[in-house]
Amino acid sequence: MSAHERNIETLNFEEALAELETVVRSLEEGKAPLEEAIISYERGILLKKHCEKKLTEATLKVEKILMTPEGALSLEQKDASEL
Repeated sequence: MSAHERNIETLNFEEALAELETVVRSLEEGKAPLEEAIISYERGILLKKHCEKKLTEATLKVEKILMTPEGALSLEQKDASEL
């Protein structure tokens, strides 16, 4: 794992998404030198993967609320096979 990947792993979803949006805007402007643009693009890919991972983790934590026949509520953990 590179230093960039370790740094990204410490970001929460909102921080990673905000940085990804900044990277995209910068690349869309097209003003950065080629080498800098390539580095930004690589970081953008890592940020995208991190955001996807965080979303998957959040989805797996979502609990489905079920009404029992008696009218009580129960919680059922959603697993990966239900996605």
